[in-house]
Amino acid sequence: MTASLSFMRPFVRQRSGIAALAVAAALGATNFAGIPLAQAQLAPNASMSRAPLTFADIVDRVKGSVVSIHVVGGGAPKVAQLPTPNPRSGPRGRQAEPFSGIPGLPEDHPLNEFFKNLPRGGGGEGGGGNIPTLAQGSGFVISDDGFVVTNNHVIENASKIQLSFDDQTAKVDAELVGADQRTDIALLKIKSPSRKYPFVKFAPKDPRVGDWVIAVGNPFGFGGTVTAGIVSSLARDVGSGPYDYLQIDAAVNRGNSGGPTFNLDGEVVGVNTAIYSPSGGSVGIAFAVPAKTVNEVINQLRTSGSVSRGWLGVKIQNVDEDTAASLGLGETRGALINEVTLDGPAARAGLKNGDTILTVNGDKIADSRDLARRVAALSPNASAEIVVLRAGKEQQVAVRLGDFKDANGPVSTPAKAEPPKPASTTDLEALGLKLSGTKGGRDGVSIVDVDSASDAALKGLRVGDTIIEVSSQPVTSVEDVSKGLAEATKLGRRALLLRVRSGDQTRFVAVQLKKG
Repeated sequence: MTASLSFMRPFVRQRSGIAALAVAAALGATNFAGIPLAQAQLAPNASMSRAPLTFADIVDRVKGSVVSIHVVGGGAPKVAQLPTPNPRSGPRGRQAEPFSGIPGLPEDHPLNEFFKNLPRGGGGEGGGGNIPTLAQGSGFVISDDGFVVTNNHVIENASKIQLSFDDQTAKVDAELVGADQRTDIALLKIKSPSRKYPFVKFAPKDPRVGDWVIAVGNPFGFGGTVTAGIVSSLARDVGSGPYDYLQIDAAVNRGNSGGPTFNLDGEVVGVNTAIYSPSGGSVGIAFAVPAKTVNEVINQLRTSGSVSRGWLGVKIQNVDEDTAASLGLGETRGALINEVTLDGPAARAGLKNGDTILTVNGDKIADSRDLARRVAALSPNASAEIVVLRAGKEQQVAVRLGDFKDANGPVSTPAKAEPPKPASTTDLEALGLKLSGTKGGRDGVSIVDVDSASDAALKGLRVGDTIIEVSSQPVTSVEDVSKGLAEATKLGRRALLLRVRSGDQTRFVAVQLKKG
């Protein structure tokens, strides 16, 4: 048997302990902390005072505003699922395949019949030929005139969108107002202007880790399903853009996408968007777009049908400890420019590969995601004052931002060189590399050997990679690398910053220098 079912442990083993507790309470005994048991039961601390005996009253208030979404057409995956084993590979996954049984479970087992009869709710698999695809998701009403929030991936490319409420069997038609792929948020409008709908509001402040939350949605086609849990993290990076996600441990499954997560006041704190699961079902790790982000997005969607974001026109990477050491930075912060988009805002303002962005409009930049968020929060054509570290000195650069919609322009990557014709090989022991220049070459030097015990090997440098810059200076010979190494040693740097090309990709790598 390759899988097993776990059932609740019987209570019989606990009876003696319960009886002993009852006797102790009757005798006025104290617990191990020396507090009378009766007193401990009557004096809960402040945090426990918010734990409800039941969620029923909250559910009664909010359930009428939650809708099940039924989509025809599209072909985009309709369920957010983080695949295993790498949760950073993206938030979406395929819809459930028809149930094929639990491995090792006898065919006549009653659970087989139960799962076989589960509502399918439309596959969302993309289909084939002219067969229309069907999918289901969740959403919630945010105004009495019928504006509804859901996930973009639930309704993407849909030819028809219908909604149903938990207390009604009839479906109502809805139209797409606007969608934002970057946050995976979409805004719908119910096509029934004469009716007033129950609605919910967004929470005015962020939840705290450990706060109770309730998820309401349409998992597996079971509309109006309620699950409860707590907030597990406030700022989780799931590898899907620069925005942070709430992590919750409430059971979120296929079909919950686009549904709300409520706090104990019945306010929306997030929109359920992704799960981490090796099986496709809930394992207690779900991700929701925070209410603050959703509110900012839908305000723009409601006004203009799209979201406008500032655009700088650079590819960036984080500054780790070794990179900071190679740059002479006293702390690990900032965003290192790896590539500049040709004729983009950064290029027009004079920003260069190898510049490290330290502040934007006076605000310190923590890392590349922080920079992306701050720039995106500014309007296209806005002016931004940016401080960069260049050649060991800080410089201020004024940049007029572009529109993020124009973000797919070419970048200023070096031209691809012909395979180098080996010249003499130089062993730079301090870097753990052997390098070969090219006869008459102008585009870097080749790595011909890497010490497997060196930091260069640990950072992923490989034979065949080409070093094209050292400390942001172009490299045309092995001597240029040697000069950069000597300069870094003279300045007391413990790492040397290399710009390396591997195939069609370039990146900065800070290699620790060997001592002695």
